[in-house]
Amino acid sequence: MSDWRPRLIASDMDGTLLRSDDTVGEATVAELRRWQDDGVPVVLATGRPPRWMHRIRQVLPTGTAVCCNGAVLLDLGRFEILEEDALPPALLAEITSGLRAEQPGTWFAVEYGLEFRHEPVYRPRWDVDAPGVAEAPLEEIVSVPAAKLLARHEDLGRDAFLALVERVVGDRATVTNSSSDALAEISARGVTKATGIERIATRHGLGPGDVVVFGDMPNDIAAFDWVREGGGRAVAMAHAHPDLLAAATDVTGTNDDDGVAAFLASL
Repeated sequence: MSDWRPRLIASDMDGTLLRSDDTVGEATVAELRRWQDDGVPVVLATGRPPRWMHRIRQVLPTGTAVCCNGAVLLDLGRFEILEEDALPPALLAEITSGLRAEQPGTWFAVEYGLEFRHEPVYRPRWDVDAPGVAEAPLEEIVSVPAAKLLARHEDLGRDAFLALVERVVGDRATVTNSSSDALAEISARGVTKATGIERIATRHGLGPGDVVVFGDMPNDIAAFDWVREGGGRAVAMAHAHPDLLAAATDVTGTNDDDGVAAFLASL
């Protein structure tokens, strides 16, 4: 595959495109712009909600972003939600009550596109006082469709908690994780970063064999599987989660070493 070149570039943000200080390195910015100038679309595929995508527009002012692990497609130029695959209220109520019954110390929050609601006892790590962020009782939280349900436990370990959530949720929804915390990210059934990237690729008349995907955490595995099985490239950062490294076709440098830029330059 020495002469292979992507026709679409998809990258995770935190721990991948973004350095530890939440900025994008100059080498990465230059490399992405070089590919864009050559007509190759750059797609952001992230667990972040749309409301966290304002600053990245300084680097990528146009294009489409896959947000909330595939549940939301966002037009970066117009900052407009194009599509959303939401969890319905009845299912939100079933999942939250089931998890609370199994593990009473589980607390919940939801992403509604540009809004975030969390139970009073839920301790968000970011955006505590940001616009659109507010406390609400669980009954209110699950009363409308949500792009992503967050379930957090302050005492259990990550792997043990994720195993519990996966068992309770079953095949009713998609469960993943993108942090070192006991934080489960729950999306509508079948919704992953892979489904979001595939939608955008199809719009460009492309398939998985035309795509390179960069990532570092388990919520990137579905996208890695999709491109790898279709003949594309799945590139893990050097510090990536072991499960993602096992799914990769290639490994590049860390996010702080502009690993995305280094791999793209090698092509």
